[in-house]
Amino acid sequence: MAVSTGPGYGRGMVETSGTCTDQFAPVRAALAASLDDKDVGASVAVYLDGEPVVDLWGGHLDEARTVPWERDTITNTWSTTKTMTALCALVLADRGELDLDAPVARHWPEFAANGKEDVLVRHLLGHTAGLPTWHEPMTLDDLYDWPTATSRLAAQAPAWKPGVEGGYHAVTYGHLVGEVIRRVTGRTPGAFFAEEIAGPLSADFHIGLPAEHDHRVAPVIPPPERVLDPDAALPRDRPANPPLPPSTANTEAWRRAEIPAANGHGNARSVAAVQSVLACGGTARGVRLLSEAGCERALEEQFSGMDSSLGVPMRWGMGYGLHTGQLPNPRTCFWGGWGGSMVLVDMDARMSVAYVMNRMLEPDGVGDDRAFMILAAAYEGLSG
Repeated sequence: MAVSTGPGYGRGMVETSGTCTDQFAPVRAALAASLDDKDVGASVAVYLDGEPVVDLWGGHLDEARTVPWERDTITNTWSTTKTMTALCALVLADRGELDLDAPVARHWPEFAANGKEDVLVRHLLGHTAGLPTWHEPMTLDDLYDWPTATSRLAAQAPAWKPGVEGGYHAVTYGHLVGEVIRRVTGRTPGAFFAEEIAGPLSADFHIGLPAEHDHRVAPVIPPPERVLDPDAALPRDRPANPPLPPSTANTEAWRRAEIPAANGHGNARSVAAVQSVLACGGTARGVRLLSEAGCERALEEQFSGMDSSLGVPMRWGMGYGLHTGQLPNPRTCFWGGWGGSMVLVDMDARMSVAYVMNRMLEPDGVGDDRAFMILAAAYEGLSG
């Protein structure tokens, strides 16, 4: 296949760097257009059959546009991190070490308190556990302290009958699924991800960022300050607990902590590379992490209806949002992060698409369409 490398331009005059096959030239054009319009710095990647066909980046690390976005620039991806945590759970399930249909309390006995003895592991993954936030007021220090954050979740009562209602667990998701991972493996979720997934795949994605990578981080550029929710689609009358201004992501304390729902650091290449395993039946670039049946579990519907946290209709699978009719192929799952990042996994096309940027935009009546334009361009290339 023909591949273009080095600097390139889309329909505008914004320069992009990296590689892109001729077939997926629309993706380069879409990234250039986004950098010319809404983005400050961003990266885009498409993996097809487990191999990179698009690996592009451009723009800058700062709003003043003085420091260029480089090949190995990384940034906080917010809730795109959830797909990495979900993949950890799917890998453990496929190995037979974690039963997704078993009670959480089998691995985490303290969790059975306050009527949660029948909460299943899949309820955590599918946002139906009834623990969408902490009831007790939380500080950021509480959030960073793993025993404090998890013990409070173990002690509190669910907000609804688990398994019945769907409500996005914006931040608690990572501590709930992550504590199960820790109980099963004896390793923190960030360590398990690094050793069992990112390491074998040589993927530059981190849940809990070591200090030696700080110099590569593009600081988050916050949206308007009035948005304080950990996910931009959350109702504005539901304050975050703990309060989580976007600028929190630029602090050393945030980077060093493990927040498996929201503080993963990476770029589009690393996100698409990891999720390409799921797109390709469990094997990518000679590395097998899951069986084909293990991958299919991501598509098992856990909830379909109005999400009580997001206030929009949702279909939840095992840790991923599911296809709802807008995408070409039904065996597709996805999720994105506050402010705009996104990853999509198309098992029918054996394709993963990722978009990661530093400038956060708040969805309004029209919506932030940057990632969707990238996805449209990827499917245009695929069909071409």
